[in-house]
Amino acid sequence: MAKQGGANGEHVVTMREVAKAAGVSIKTVSNVVNDYEFVSQTTREKVHKAIDELGYTVNVSARNLRTGQTGIIGLAIPDLQMPYFAQLSSLVIEEAKKLGLRVIVEPTLYSREGEIDALHGSQQAMIDGLIYSPLELGQDDVDQLKVDYPLVLIGERIFTDTVDHIATENVEGAKRATSYLLQTGCKNVAVVGVHPGEKVGSAALRYQGYREALEEAGVEFDERLVVEARMWHRSDGVKAMNSLLDSGVVPDGVVALNDMLASGVMHSIQMHDYRIPDDISVIGFDNSDDSQYLSPALTSIAPGLEAVARLAVKLLKDRIDGRIPSKDLRPDEKVFRKVASSLVVRQSTRVPEIPAAI
Repeated sequence: MAKQGGANGEHVVTMREVAKAAGVSIKTVSNVVNDYEFVSQTTREKVHKAIDELGYTVNVSARNLRTGQTGIIGLAIPDLQMPYFAQLSSLVIEEAKKLGLRVIVEPTLYSREGEIDALHGSQQAMIDGLIYSPLELGQDDVDQLKVDYPLVLIGERIFTDTVDHIATENVEGAKRATSYLLQTGCKNVAVVGVHPGEKVGSAALRYQGYREALEEAGVEFDERLVVEARMWHRSDGVKAMNSLLDSGVVPDGVVALNDMLASGVMHSIQMHDYRIPDDISVIGFDNSDDSQYLSPALTSIAPGLEAVARLAVKLLKDRIDGRIPSKDLRPDEKVFRKVASSLVVRQSTRVPEIPAAI
């Protein structure tokens, strides 16, 4: 139900009114609200349109008593201030709304304790399932993922066949970015944002893609062009690029392992009176909303966040409702999907000297 009108004249929108507006039965509206899969897409769209126009919302308390579900899912991410995670959160909320779900977003603030609490804390009583993106937990922490509620893992910190997992093309994306710079004529491509000693995670996988692209192109690896950055904020990109340029090493291309780093890298390059892309080309990773508004606009790898959000929410909803997500899966088998990435070319890179396979 939903209330419309002023505080003293509120009108409760009923399921009957939604059914009338959509031209369907009350039972059909109920089926759509509860996401029963046998409702046609056309009917589902008509009902959702009526729901939006009338301002109808589900009576959560009544549904809880009937189904034992809250209609709420959790999203645990490291930081809402990072564009990647802010965009991911927005997309998850949008996808969840389509399925009649609400989302509680819990920033874990780059804390191991926060990531563990997101899995095992008391707040789990409020949600039906969790989409989980860890940064501090690693491969040795697989046992932490043993929970008694539906869980979908995203990101590349932990790989296990015991949990549903939606991943992105980190190796392939960074390889594509590095190869593109080489195709534009770059001879000395630096990589910024490497985490020393990391074996599993976005930094390690993207660095692997960088190395593979050099090897396949027959370009000699130069460790002087590998620049570390523990965190991936703009200030870290500035510091990392300053250290490289101040050392006397001047690359003609840079693969920054995320767009925030790339933004800082570009600032440093310009402060050192080099031109982008004439002197140094720059590619980022994540294709964040801000990347197109940098000067020059940033070429970046788009990791397919829309697909990540859509697949993660749909998968979690299937698990909550007790459905097997695919007819090809065994009842006890978990889903692993890797979402395709793509290169979005803008003005921070030169035109390829040879046709680019992107």
